[in-house]
Amino acid sequence: MGFMAGVLAVALLAPAPTAPEYVALGDSYASGAGAGSYVEGSCRRSSNAYPALRGAEFPSFEFMACSGATTQSLKPQMRALTPSTTLVTITVGGNDLGFTDVLTTCTLKGDEACSKRVATAVDFLHSQLPGRLDTTYSTIRAAAPNATLVVLGYPRLFTPDDGCRTLSAVKRAALNDAADQLSGEIAQAAGRAGARYVDVREAFAHHGVCSPKPWINALVHPAEDSYHPNKTGQAAYFQALTSASR
Repeated sequence: MGFMAGVLAVALLAPAPTAPEYVALGDSYASGAGAGSYVEGSCRRSSNAYPALRGAEFPSFEFMACSGATTQSLKPQMRALTPSTTLVTITVGGNDLGFTDVLTTCTLKGDEACSKRVATAVDFLHSQLPGRLDTTYSTIRAAAPNATLVVLGYPRLFTPDDGCRTLSAVKRAALNDAADQLSGEIAQAAGRAGARYVDVREAFAHHGVCSPKPWINALVHPAEDSYHPNKTGQAAYFQALTSASR
């Protein structure tokens, strides 16, 4: 009896297992801009966004992703990270390249101007973005050392030969090529950080802007929802994340 009482006392004094804690970081592709059903605030966080869908499965969830975020503006989001965090997801990097300005240029100007603006963004993504991503991921690792880090990339915006009249074939090809190069740099940086990288390009391959069943908005109102995944696109992100984080 005395032995059993001692065992019971030790069991009662032992700390309870820590509940899984999920923190979602990133930009508008992570906040869910374009997917509707936004919660209050200026970050365009959607209840249809992949973090919200994944977060419903966790007892503790911090939805920190915010539209417009860059790698260099994530500090407020990262305050949610702790040693108790068990899962961190992030999609970031597009705004570092001037995502909105690139698309505005390509929408309002000709092929040559679009190609030049895309080329400037691509030069930046190879020369500057890798270092920024390395710093971002290492900062996350330091703040949440016990967490699984999952990095989700970006889709190509357009499906080849979709007959889209929003932008010329030259512009669409340039933007898709830039998306491929961005995905490559993000994947390499995730690998250096020991993170899991989720490539969503194949999932979106037949669901770009102007495709018969688009998962990405074309030009819409409000403008900030344009060229972002819609509700179905965010569900596809969620499926990819679920497969990668279990």
